[in-house]
Amino acid sequence: MTAVTDQDRTEHPERSDRPDAEGGSPEAQEAKGGYAYRDDGHEGHEGHEGREGYDGYGDDTGDREGAGGPSKEPAPPAPWDDGLIARRGSRAAGTGSAGTGAAGTERFAVLEARKPAPQTVTPLVYDPPLLSRLDALHELVGLSRARLDSRTLAGAGRVLDEATARRRLSGQHTVVAIAGATGSGKSQLFNTLAGVVISETGVRRPTTAAPIACSWSDGAASLIERLGIPPRLRRRPLQAMADADDRLRGLVLVDLPDHDSAAVQHREQVDRVLAMVDAVIWVVDPEKYADAMLHERYLRPMAAHAEVMFVVLNQIDRLPGEAAEQVLDDLRRLLDEDGIALGEYGEPGTTVLALSALTGDGVDELREALGRFVAERGAAGRRIGADVDVAAARLRPVYAHRRWAGLSEEAREEFSDRLADAVGAGAAGEAAERAWLRNANRACGTPWLRLWRWCQDRGGPPTGKFPQRTQPDQEVTARQRVEQAVRTVSDRASQGLPAPWAQAVREAAVRGSQGLPETLDALAVRASLPPGRPPRPGWWPVAVLAQASMTILQFVGGLWLLGQIIGFMSPNLGVPVLLMVIGIVGGPLIEWSCRMAARGPARRHGQEAERRLREAAAGCGRARVLDPVAAELLRYREVREQYGRVVGAGAGVN
Repeated sequence: MTAVTDQDRTEHPERSDRPDAEGGSPEAQEAKGGYAYRDDGHEGHEGHEGREGYDGYGDDTGDREGAGGPSKEPAPPAPWDDGLIARRGSRAAGTGSAGTGAAGTERFAVLEARKPAPQTVTPLVYDPPLLSRLDALHELVGLSRARLDSRTLAGAGRVLDEATARRRLSGQHTVVAIAGATGSGKSQLFNTLAGVVISETGVRRPTTAAPIACSWSDGAASLIERLGIPPRLRRRPLQAMADADDRLRGLVLVDLPDHDSAAVQHREQVDRVLAMVDAVIWVVDPEKYADAMLHERYLRPMAAHAEVMFVVLNQIDRLPGEAAEQVLDDLRRLLDEDGIALGEYGEPGTTVLALSALTGDGVDELREALGRFVAERGAAGRRIGADVDVAAARLRPVYAHRRWAGLSEEAREEFSDRLADAVGAGAAGEAAERAWLRNANRACGTPWLRLWRWCQDRGGPPTGKFPQRTQPDQEVTARQRVEQAVRTVSDRASQGLPAPWAQAVREAAVRGSQGLPETLDALAVRASLPPGRPPRPGWWPVAVLAQASMTILQFVGGLWLLGQIIGFMSPNLGVPVLLMVIGIVGGPLIEWSCRMAARGPARRHGQEAERRLREAAAGCGRARVLDPVAAELLRYREVREQYGRVVGAGAGVN
């Protein structure tokens, strides 16, 4: 009994230039129907590939028989006789190679002839919920590339790449890796499940130097090739064994190097393959099942993958009495502390079993569990779903750190008020109000008062105009107010955001605030006073006519008295004095009445001027600061919704 490869010999070039032991080059040996031996047995699994002359190609038995008789077989290795592990290895080698020859001396038997039949590979199909999560993760990464560094998004990118690559490959096969520490017996379990010695076992550590794959059905070549396993390390169980154990049809079993190997390249191969397989069988032994390296480096980080993991306690034949159950209970306790859900009482989770690959005790139970697991055809989807869960958990701090409020209307109004104060909108409104009152006084006041005010205006600064900031201290104060307003609104908007998005909001606000004080100054000049004359109320012409009438009465009364003095008119002091008194008293009275009546229109005029300036400042601040900040917040809201879809929390997360 032995394994056969699923690779045609014609697919590969000659693997050695060394002449065969019987003479001739490898080409000559092939022409005769024999082997082409290799001399690089230290690469990969040594006893498999070089030291025993194992070639790994199919259709060999018939070729060698047709060449004129049986070929030479390598001498059997010396039996192990140095202790318990040696005896276990010897027993395993004996059971694994039983029935391979009359003398029982073949460590690896001749390959069984088998022609690969053409197979139609059905690609993997993800269920709709997983597809929705993957689409959301893709959108999430795309929206976040400009805001997050590549290292933060690297894990999510790898998950998307792996999901895409796995989706193109066979959905009828399940790739299961057997991983374990040195001496745990994983290679022996691998051989036991395959029913034939495929992976070398022995006391020399590390024994397994490279991953080796065994497929129970056709169509898995692309899956194995994706794992980077060369054709010389790909095997198939005997046809009779594969047909007898139909439960494992669709299984691709991969034996990995030791995860605690002293060789760095071995550990790298373990990490690389574990990231691509559909499921993992962790093999532990009674001595190192609580190894901190196993739990901290592998099991605890893979807690989300509980449904696609098996944890097997091997070598229970070494435990007396009820010790196996006690060790198994302690192993379950450690797995529970690691956060790994255990598949007990019909619940989804990790399957924990105890067995002995040496004696076969418990192997059938594992075989049945593997058969059910493979028959479901859902391991690949669950593995990708678990990878998405892990990626989402790692991204949570950059998407859902705390409860977030956003940019409220109160913050917007406060920002606009601060900008209005910086440009002096209130002072501009008061100046416009005073200017309107002054114009009303000029139009409705007495000529004598207007003449006196005109003389005053010529000697003093102009009033009623928008004050231009020419002093350096005023300009510095205004700039500081603008900067303070920008800092306040950016802090309010970014409050509760994760650090990268809060930083993006603050940077958007700072970019928009560059040149904002100068722009506000220009707007203040244009918007402080409207073009043309201010609007006048309807009673203003009547008041002007009444004031002119009072002035005329004063002139008439004065001329009348002057005429009486020079004798031009008859003496009559009552009428001219009365006219003058009416004019003198009525003029100021009309002016006071107009001033009282002008307060309302003047106030409205000042408020309108202040409103225009406030709107101009608010519009400038909105275009340069608030809109960029709102765009960043909108982008964060979108990625927050996508992250909610990734974690399966609906439209968003808190």
